[in-house]
Amino acid sequence: MQHISVIGGGTMGNGIAHVFAQNGYAVTLIDVASSALDKALVTIAKNLDRQINKGTLTEADKAATLKRIHPMTDLKEGVSNADLIVEAATENIDLKLKIFADLDAYAPADSILATNTSSISITRIAAATRRPDKVIGMHFMNPVPVMKLVEVIRGYATTDSVTETVMELSRKLGKVPVEVNDYPGFVANRILMPMINEAIYTLYEGVSGVEGIDTVMKLGMAHPMGPLQLADFIGLDVCLAILRVLHDGFGNPKYAPCPLLVNMVTAGKLGAKSGEGFYVHTPGSKDLVVAPGLR
Repeated sequence: MQHISVIGGGTMGNGIAHVFAQNGYAVTLIDVASSALDKALVTIAKNLDRQINKGTLTEADKAATLKRIHPMTDLKEGVSNADLIVEAATENIDLKLKIFADLDAYAPADSILATNTSSISITRIAAATRRPDKVIGMHFMNPVPVMKLVEVIRGYATTDSVTETVMELSRKLGKVPVEVNDYPGFVANRILMPMINEAIYTLYEGVSGVEGIDTVMKLGMAHPMGPLQLADFIGLDVCLAILRVLHDGFGNPKYAPCPLLVNMVTAGKLGAKSGEGFYVHTPGSKDLVVAPGLR
């Protein structure tokens, strides 16, 4: 396996492209917007600089990594010689179904089609193709260059050989793959999102404030980041979307999103990406300041 195509130049897509390229793979990074590709390459360069500053990478390594990444806006051309395609587009089922139908039409017949979805059914995505046996989940964690885990999710029809290929490839990237079966939220988000949702309910019901809840979880449970800060980092809109997938998939009221979360997303308070969620996020500052409406 030599040629990798990554769909989407956002946070996850550029991180995935970075990791593959750093480990010697030729990467085609595809996005419909050339501006998104330009931004992705700048982000990758900055992240490589961080590795250089930590002494884990050389300037020559950085140059070689960037040289292996080829940005492209044409999906058909971008996947024409791919051995593996990793889709990292927005977490929207209709968009993903369209992308996978197109990938099935454009990619070589033996290409493996992977999705970085954090909660959407691999089996449902695979049904948009004529090669469900070659469709698999490859759920990287954010930030991709730093986090070791990859959830490798088998769809209903995914073969053993495709699963083992992706497991071994993940190891070659320096990651730790965990094989998971295809049920809503997989493992990571099935456990994480109800915890975040319960933290939001705890705030909503006035049990404690934003800082109090996060401090209890950091100091009492040894979490490196409190659940409300983590929700801001993930994106409150993403948290809401995953909780809705869990709620719809299991039909269990315990997954129902907290009304406070729904209201915050409706109001455009999405966390770090919008500048405000449970905390105010100021570019260049690491200080945690609780959002005005939640003090």
